[in-house]
Amino acid sequence: MPKFVTIGYGDEAGYNRTPQSLRDAAHAQDAELLKKGVLIGMAGKPVQVRNHQAKAVERTQGPFMSSSLPVAGFAILEADDLEAAIAMVSGTPCAIAFGVVEVWPLETPS
Repeated sequence: MPKFVTIGYGDEAGYNRTPQSLRDAAHAQDAELLKKGVLIGMAGKPVQVRNHQAKAVERTQGPFMSSSLPVAGFAILEADDLEAAIAMVSGTPCAIAFGVVEVWPLETPS
């Protein structure tokens, strides 16, 4: 079954201006995804890693990409296709609380 990586972006301000009933439903959606075996996690502090030409490992604190909203969390899920993956995450907290969820098909090397 195809796998997908999701990245949720959102901030506390958007979350707080979302009605409590919608937030509760979104957290219930996350709980259902967890029951189905979806790997879900909140974003910690990132570290950039470089090792150009395998000469020296360099570490830089902080994200490489920038966005108007901070990264809030990640998930790895299995779905029949992209449309099914979108349906699975469309009711999650970042999607409903003025954030966004990116859905990336996970293409594995053959």
